Amino acid sequence: MSVAFVPERLRGKAEVNQETLQRLLEENDQLVRCIVEYQSKGRATDCVQYQHILHRNLIYLATIADATPPSTQKAVD
Repeated sequence: MSVAFVPERLRGKAEVNQETLQRLLEENDQLVRCIVEYQSKGRATDCVQYQHILHRNLIYLATIADATPPSTQKAVD
């Protein structure tokens, strides 16, 4: 998902909506659970691929947050 991995010609073309963001957050939740499970079983090297995906997703979400004007961001109470 990270824009760092999207070709220049496609950047800015993806539609970002609440459903997409929610899907990413749910995917991140599953990735964290999987990483924790592998680490607890002593299989830290097996979770590296999941850490890379999680990192990519987090960078993508941070990029969206940085690009969103403050007046359109919802406050979290």
